[in-house]
Amino acid sequence: MSKKLWQKDIEVNKLVEQFTVGRDKEFDLLLAVHDIAASKAHARMLEKVKLLGKEDLKKLLLGLDSIEKQIKKGVFKIEDGVEDIHSQIELQLTKTAGEAGKKIHIGRSRNDQVLTALKLYLKDEVKVVSKQVEEVFGLFIKLSEQHKNVLLPGYTHLQIAMPSSFGLWLGAYAESLCDDMELVVAAYHICNKNPLGSAAGYGSSFPLDRKYTTALMDFEQMNVNSVYAQMTRGKSEKAVAVALASVAHTLSKFSYDICLYLSQNFGFISFPEELTTGSSIMPHKKNPDLFELVRGKCNIIQGIPNQLTLLTNNLPSGYHRDMQLTKETLFPAIQQLKDCLQIIAFALPQMEVNKNILGDVKYAHLYSVDALNELVKKGIPFRDAYKKIGMDIKQGKFKKPAQIKHTHTGSINNPGTELIKEQFRKVMTKME
Repeated sequence: MSKKLWQKDIEVNKLVEQFTVGRDKEFDLLLAVHDIAASKAHARMLEKVKLLGKEDLKKLLLGLDSIEKQIKKGVFKIEDGVEDIHSQIELQLTKTAGEAGKKIHIGRSRNDQVLTALKLYLKDEVKVVSKQVEEVFGLFIKLSEQHKNVLLPGYTHLQIAMPSSFGLWLGAYAESLCDDMELVVAAYHICNKNPLGSAAGYGSSFPLDRKYTTALMDFEQMNVNSVYAQMTRGKSEKAVAVALASVAHTLSKFSYDICLYLSQNFGFISFPEELTTGSSIMPHKKNPDLFELVRGKCNIIQGIPNQLTLLTNNLPSGYHRDMQLTKETLFPAIQQLKDCLQIIAFALPQMEVNKNILGDVKYAHLYSVDALNELVKKGIPFRDAYKKIGMDIKQGKFKKPAQIKHTHTGSINNPGTELIKEQFRKVMTKME
């Protein structure tokens, strides 16, 4: 059985080992390629500062390349008795590169090794999420334009309120994603700082070149202070979780709208039967399970920042094993959000809209504010106009205006689509 990187002469109690490792091996595999990238950068830096010979560097890079190929082929495994992915990589490296493999850990701790791989992983995942958000944003904009002249009843308190449109409704979710992306971009930049070289949190007496590893791994800058570098463990994950939660909030609210608008009592939209599910007892049912699950998954994702706060907020500076648990909380949430964005992108183009909703008599009073405003334009004081329209409705005399025209930016006839697209374009440039 392989020893732990930190193990000396005493064998670890089996129960203790099982409890402390937990689900770490499962999530560690997601960090494997990132640990390889960080190890290559670290080895090159060690050679640059004369802590490693050229021949040793060559052996290490060949060994790391070999392990990377195994990872990409899906055949790389963490052996029984090996604590984590980082230990497994070093173990294999020592087997293939000999004495050179024992030198890879010069000037680094498992603390900054794990943190570096984690930040590289989070950077990549945030980029993937941003691309998926961009796709969904594009669909909202496209459908908003396509259906901009189709009217839709607006609701407040779930009571009929004022005229809206499909263009306005879909454009609202497009603009919501603009603000979500501000948080996604912020999370990306928080993760885009190199902690390697902070070692266990207090730096090293070796002459490490941290600027060099920062450039090699394509970080935009480093976490300068070694103590703070370790403090970013937990903080980086929470920043990403807050960004994910913001996107999830938009998707959850949209999914609720979809479920509502699909119901027979509303009947505003429809989807092909293959996107709905049936009932085991009621032959007529077409259930929006897809959107209910998106709503449920996204509501759970919105709780992740709070879970991470409870996990990390009462810890002093320095590393603590509690931080291992952030992976169990955050990694599945990242995948869940990617799945939700993917299914929304698949389903949205198949949505059909009802073009004759407002012909229903129950929407007659939807135009009361427009009728009121017409009286105000003729010089009647607002409160007098309000009372008159209210009495007309009460006495059954109300008639909707012959036509309505909303001209201000962000209204039915002027939804401001180009401005929203420009907003999104600007925030996306911040990812570069």
